[in-house]
Amino acid sequence: MDVFPDFSGVGGASDLRSIVGALLMFVLVIAVLMLIVCAIVWAIASSSGNHQATTKARTGLFVALGAAALAGAGVAWVNFLLDVGAEL
Repeated sequence: MDVFPDFSGVGGASDLRSIVGALLMFVLVIAVLMLIVCAIVWAIASSSGNHQATTKARTGLFVALGAAALAGAGVAWVNFLLDVGAEL
């Protein structure tokens, strides 16, 4: 007797793909907007000589850059995992 998994038992991979893609796109858009805001604040604070605001804006810029990179890579990662799962 051979035992095989029931691949039709779990459905909705396309729905999951669209939901995760939409959520990660929302995160990506917010991260890019924060990247722009932090860069502007960093430039203004640097030109006015406010070192504390410059440091906080630079930290925010790097955090937003990391979030944008993770969100962009997250979409590709989820799509890859869903494709691999469909091939099993």
